[in-house]
Amino acid sequence: MSDSNILRQIWPLARRRALIPTSALALLAASPALAQEGPATPAEADEAQGGLADIVVTATRRATNLQDTPLAVTAVTADALVQQGLTNAADLSRIIPNASFKRVQGAFGNGMSAFIRGIGQSDTSLANEPGVAFYVDDVYYPLVFGSMFDLLDLDHVEVLRGPQGTLFGRNALAGAVNLVSRKPSLTEATAFGEVTVGSYRRRDFRFGFNLPISETMAFSITAMSKERDGYQRQLDFRCEMTKIGHPEFAGRIPTFDPNILNGSNVTPTQDCTIGRLGSEDMRAMRGQFLWEPTPDLSLTLSADYMKDRSTATPDTLIAINPTLAANNASSRNAFAWFTQPGGPTVAFDNRFITGNPYSTYATFADPIAAGTVVPGSPFYNGSPFRGGARNPLVNPLTNWGVSGKLFYGVAKDIDLTLIVGYRKVETLFSFDVDGSPVVLENNRNDVVQDDYSGEFRVSGKLDWVDWVAGLFYYEADGNQRFTGTSVYNNTMRFQNNKYYPKSKAAFVNLNLHPIENLGITLGGRYSDDEKFVDFYSVLDGTTAASTVFTAAPTGSTIFTINLADKRFDWKLGFDYQLGDRTMVYGSAATGFRLPGFNARALQPSQVVQYPGEEIITYELGLKTDLFDRRLRLNAAAFYTDYKSRISSTTGQEYRLDGNGNRIPLAAPAGQVQVDSTAGQGTTVCQPAPVGVQGYECIGRTFFINTPGKVKGFEVEMQANPVDALSFNASIGYAKFTAPDLDARPANNNKRLANLPEWNVNAGVQYEIDAPAIGGSVTPRLDWFYTGSMIYSPTRLEWNQPGYSIVNARLTYQNSDHDFSIAAGVTNLFNQFYWINFFIYQDLGYPQINGQPSAPRQWSLTVRKEF
Repeated sequence: MSDSNILRQIWPLARRRALIPTSALALLAASPALAQEGPATPAEADEAQGGLADIVVTATRRATNLQDTPLAVTAVTADALVQQGLTNAADLSRIIPNASFKRVQGAFGNGMSAFIRGIGQSDTSLANEPGVAFYVDDVYYPLVFGSMFDLLDLDHVEVLRGPQGTLFGRNALAGAVNLVSRKPSLTEATAFGEVTVGSYRRRDFRFGFNLPISETMAFSITAMSKERDGYQRQLDFRCEMTKIGHPEFAGRIPTFDPNILNGSNVTPTQDCTIGRLGSEDMRAMRGQFLWEPTPDLSLTLSADYMKDRSTATPDTLIAINPTLAANNASSRNAFAWFTQPGGPTVAFDNRFITGNPYSTYATFADPIAAGTVVPGSPFYNGSPFRGGARNPLVNPLTNWGVSGKLFYGVAKDIDLTLIVGYRKVETLFSFDVDGSPVVLENNRNDVVQDDYSGEFRVSGKLDWVDWVAGLFYYEADGNQRFTGTSVYNNTMRFQNNKYYPKSKAAFVNLNLHPIENLGITLGGRYSDDEKFVDFYSVLDGTTAASTVFTAAPTGSTIFTINLADKRFDWKLGFDYQLGDRTMVYGSAATGFRLPGFNARALQPSQVVQYPGEEIITYELGLKTDLFDRRLRLNAAAFYTDYKSRISSTTGQEYRLDGNGNRIPLAAPAGQVQVDSTAGQGTTVCQPAPVGVQGYECIGRTFFINTPGKVKGFEVEMQANPVDALSFNASIGYAKFTAPDLDARPANNNKRLANLPEWNVNAGVQYEIDAPAIGGSVTPRLDWFYTGSMIYSPTRLEWNQPGYSIVNARLTYQNSDHDFSIAAGVTNLFNQFYWINFFIYQDLGYPQINGQPSAPRQWSLTVRKEF
């Protein structure tokens, strides 16, 4: 029997039993062989005439047509991502309405912050719980480190907006992202090779093959390598000062690169670059094995491995308050120690601002040798454990995992699915907080986590109901070690914290059809979540006489805490078919996030647990295909009631000794008093009245429940007005209001930091048939707009206006020899913007840091199919 005949027999059964694989996302084309078999359905006829194809998603844990799925979900194929110049997970938010995904600030490593409809998480610490749940082939992925797109031969991405507590459960407060890989084919042996070169010496290689072993078994392997120089230059400070004719500004600060010989051989034309930040250096491989002895039974096994040795995230100093820096005796004297006799004083001031966002003087190292005594600086006290530290510029990441998925059709309309997975993540990331060759503060994190997960689902279909029920289990063993060298705070802090999260859940979702055209959705999920924390944080108490490490008598914070919550989340919805291709729907759904604790406690009095977060979201939507399926419009409006929302604010309190007593100052200096402007129990250090004993103060983070509301809308459009021409566009708007924001003075920011209220995109491409050159040529243009953002509640001068990015691509596809050549440009007009600011001045530090966007980059890709 031929392969095509086998497929013709399997296809009707697969459609009836929801066996359509997730890799069958038919965004680009339907199978010609299948389209010829039997009478064409209206949808198939529309597709044959150039109408928009159906898109199969698994957002409801069953294979359904996107246009028949009553929730706000965006599905994007891997091919579409490439065409639009989107190369990593952080780029997704450019095309997903009301999503904000971006690489985190350098202090949080090679990770990604993810927000949907204004809710999410930007800190990669194991102590925090994300608001957006990520899945890779239905396996829960709790840590968003590294470039997830490069973990697998991606087929498509599904982004579900709004709480997904009943289906995806853990940490799906804001939504869920499901990355789906291509599955091995049982019918065809294929292979491909791809090479990309481009800006900053970009060199990407990717290859893969699919090999059927028999009629029931096949396996596939994909491997890739990526290398690219970073777009931010790391400059040697002494070399640069000598180059511009002002070596006195460097005082006695040595060169970082010994080949420069402390500036003695520097010429005015010399390049003082000693490294680059933001580089890529990564290798990855993924393999899959498929066994499908019958249409009712299949087993998929997969394994992947990634080794990433990219350098730290670009970051640069953009503002310094020299007065604030000079008021700190410890750091002031540490910088002044480099003053050349008879020369100007070396201080933390504007000399360390390069004036170019694509360069930095950061060295991730301390030029003051261990054991040095710096007069006037209590930090450098001669201890052999203080000074001389060098944190790595490379932030290595190893990420590997294995998983299995078993599908069994036990009866005509009842299917069982079992999914198990294991993943291990190891990463190290360091950050130069002050961005200078002298240490104000340098930090290092070492993170290791093992994840185990499993899910069992039973799904079925009757004339009047579709249903899915299941059990979920997740367990992890995480360890995060931290070393913080803060000359500014006169501390060296060491942490060795262990986290043991565990989650158990049972869920059921029903889609009832009581009458024709009407659907009613009922969903519920019971979750039993906990996280046991073993927290160990000590301060260095060594002196010049120390021979072994000794913890300081005060400031150590050692405790255990078990964060736990049992929750029932629910969803109630309806959908109604107004016509053959038009549906309206509405829903109400809840979501939650596990309770948390103060992971930056500086003394035992700051050990505090705060409650979990919970929301209920109401949504109304419309999905329609018009003009013989030449135009597709999906729209939704939503209102989120943030019933419990935990926000943090900074303050101060008394520093306590080992017995919990206040530590008096030699002279009156400060008292802790309630700050009436902060409210809700927040305290700060105020000047003490004359003659009243003062006490040492220490910073503290306070956690406050500030319920809020989020409302907004999103619209997505696809159009094929003629066969060769296609358009796509989307717009998202989300407005967040809360008492703590509304209470700010009129001249302050009243929005959440780091989140735009608007995001818009539009794209167009036209396929030009070119028989003279044996194929087709397709030009494409994409425009992405991100609305204005704020980064500080009070510093309006650091608000960032909205900005636009344009990407362009030209693809030649040879149909006779199955190869393509594509030339692309990202950020075509070289628009500069800040990915984020870190307003350290809000925390009492003298500086402000910024993460610069990538400049314009070109690429050329050659791909051959076999």
